[in-house]
Amino acid sequence: MELAEEKLDEHHLDEREVIDVVVRFAGDSGDGMQLTGNNFTQVTALAGNDLSTFPDFPAEIRAPVGATFGVSAFQIYFGSEDVTTAGDALDVLVAMNPAALTTNVANLVDGGLLIVDSGAFTAKNLTKAKYATNPLEDGSLDGFRVLDIDISKQVLAAVEPFALGHKAGLRCKNMWTLGLVLWLFDRERTATIASLKSKFSSNPDIADANIAALNAGHAYGETAELPAGIHVYHVPKAKVPPGTYRNMTGTNALAWGLIAGSELANIELLFASYPITPASNLLHELVRHKEFNINTFQAEDEIAAVCAAIGASFAGQLGVTSSSGPGIALKAEGIALAAATELPLVIVNTQRGGPSTGLPTKTEQSDLNMSVYGRHGDTPMPVIASSTPTDCFDVAIEAVRLATKYMTPVILLSDGYLANAAEPWKIPDIASFTPFPVTHHSDPEGFKPSLRNQETLARVWAKPGTAGLEHRIGGIERAYDTGDISYDPENHQKMTDLRQAKIAGIANDIPLQEVCLGNTSGKLAVVGWGSTFGAIHQAVKRARAEGLDVSHIQVRYICPLPKNLGELLNSFDAILVPEMNTGQFVRLIRSEYLIDAEALNKVAGQPFKIGEILAAIHKKNAALEGKS
Repeated sequence: MELAEEKLDEHHLDEREVIDVVVRFAGDSGDGMQLTGNNFTQVTALAGNDLSTFPDFPAEIRAPVGATFGVSAFQIYFGSEDVTTAGDALDVLVAMNPAALTTNVANLVDGGLLIVDSGAFTAKNLTKAKYATNPLEDGSLDGFRVLDIDISKQVLAAVEPFALGHKAGLRCKNMWTLGLVLWLFDRERTATIASLKSKFSSNPDIADANIAALNAGHAYGETAELPAGIHVYHVPKAKVPPGTYRNMTGTNALAWGLIAGSELANIELLFASYPITPASNLLHELVRHKEFNINTFQAEDEIAAVCAAIGASFAGQLGVTSSSGPGIALKAEGIALAAATELPLVIVNTQRGGPSTGLPTKTEQSDLNMSVYGRHGDTPMPVIASSTPTDCFDVAIEAVRLATKYMTPVILLSDGYLANAAEPWKIPDIASFTPFPVTHHSDPEGFKPSLRNQETLARVWAKPGTAGLEHRIGGIERAYDTGDISYDPENHQKMTDLRQAKIAGIANDIPLQEVCLGNTSGKLAVVGWGSTFGAIHQAVKRARAEGLDVSHIQVRYICPLPKNLGELLNSFDAILVPEMNTGQFVRLIRSEYLIDAEALNKVAGQPFKIGEILAAIHKKNAALEGKS
């Protein structure tokens, strides 16, 4: 049951119980909506709810105040049942100014709760948001439950004892609003107060002012005579396996997975990168963990970053580099060098909207073609994709394993949605992971850099400074037998086939493809990869509850594909492939298996909604029913 489904009573009730809720905080990019959302996420997790978040912020560092393109938002979907996406329609919208209202109100369900700062609805701000009249007065919001409060006035009164001044006092608006929303959902303030004290430990007056604003917003909800239908909502705890949990973003999970991978491989790791949105935070997280075998390096450009990582791998460490689409394009020659020299390298691609600078803070899945094919020459390499924020941890470990075992570059695909989104993660027992320690070649007897493992076809990995193991490798083609430079036509054919066979053989070392939800054969399979997982999973779950014969298949291994994937897909009458591009994976499926898979494409910079995929399932099911 959602908030919008609650009937409005004429009498105020203290509390109503709901199963799940979607809340979005939206305001100017200087209104602190991300901080507000993160604090609300923290207390929601402590309350025991399952949750998923979606931070959505502008590309501009500081857009003009009140501009629609400068709206920053934070969405959270939480409940007592399984939550895998940040939700579709909003049950509660907090709009701190007219721009936030006009860009988000269309997503609010009929009868949903709208909380607005009426103090920000000035003539100037209304004009910037292109409102001809004030929506708080013209009846255009009559379909919602509107709680309009002059938050600016309320917060200035709350922080008056701290003599902050008008401008600094208004910066506490987000905490006043958070206090009100914490009251609305019966949340404790203790964790938020502790967080504010920690954040502003060097400026206790600012901390105290924000805490006063937080408490004042909460007290307003307790004491004010609110309109009918606005009351405290209680969301029961989710039933989850016992254990220690923490909120985890995709970026943090990737960082921790790389650390865990280096520990399981018993090898030092050099992470070399150049800042780019939304990939930069991976460096920020890794640099905090130097107590592990992690070294970090911010290079002067993308090419220097990938070359530094390759140099680390040549010296015997594991090189890792990271970027987003434009940066990965710049790294392409270096990545091909790593493939030619057969050195391990992990390349993390946190995809964003393109082409070129495109939509730097918005999400997309449009780098699949570049990852699988986007290099000169025949340069095959493994490509794997994470599907949820917490899945990034396991995928990072797998990328390290494949890179070191097969002496190859590995591309790990994430995206802006996964990088910034958060969900509860049950901290695993590291003892449950199987180590895969790296063994550098140490025997100088008969050594040459072309020696190979006959099972994996990986060449030996020798540290170049070791006595008796001195050697050279490079980008020019090498002789199969000796590793010396070779321009022989037959040798180039043999080396090209070898590199292809090595990557193809990885299919024998990865799990067979399984069905996430539903049967292993039937009428319709919805096939996804990457961050489409959550929306697909919920849509298939709802469709199956309606009695439809539909299953969900989520592919982690893009290259090589799982050995049984073609057989599995052929077990269904129809295949639907949702992806946030113009149909890159669906074309790969069609070419590999000659299956007439149908594409469901979205390139709006926003993740799929559950309803969009569910509607496509209904449409496809109706078409199948018509054929039968």
